[in-house]
Amino acid sequence: MKRLFLIQIVLLSSLAGYAQQGLDAQKVDTEYTYRLSEFKVTARWKNDTERYHYNQMKHYITLILPYVDAASKLFKEVNAKSEEPDLTRKEWKQYVAGKEDEMRTRFEDKIKDLNVTQGGLLVKLIARQTNLNIYHIVEEFKNPFAAMKWQTWARLHGMNLDKKYHPEDEPMLELIMEDLGYPLPESYRLADAGK
Repeated sequence: MKRLFLIQIVLLSSLAGYAQQGLDAQKVDTEYTYRLSEFKVTARWKNDTERYHYNQMKHYITLILPYVDAASKLFKEVNAKSEEPDLTRKEWKQYVAGKEDEMRTRFEDKIKDLNVTQGGLLVKLIARQTNLNIYHIVEEFKNPFAAMKWQTWARLHGMNLDKKYHPEDEPMLELIMEDLGYPLPESYRLADAGK
């Protein structure tokens, strides 16, 4: 980074000197710009423990990303279905129950094998991708009693399903998601622009 900055200063000063000498007679005001390619700054760890936590979280996230992708895709499908004008309440309930059964047969055994930390990350990442809290999603698609049941279970395990995801509270998680090719969803940027 310092080397790049130094190179840029040397180039600009030499170009400015050249422009000054050759163009004094013409009195032309010229600005030279050069767009540098984008580069990433890698983290330097304070200690081995911090690096271990980062690598462990990255490993956990790579394990649960297929479930996050499936949940996000399902959420979009269900939202699109709910916006159909001629959809009755009964058809809606049947559709949601069918999608729930589909997800259960596909992922139940795998999700049961997750530890509590991985489950907490799964909840955070689904909340991140949907920009809603999980409690609201369960309450809307199932019922308030199911939402309260899962909220109670989550509270016993140190989580809160009724908490909205805030990217600034999770810098390490955001760094990992960016590294894995999952930038912050557009809805967060729009919300920040509206403030």
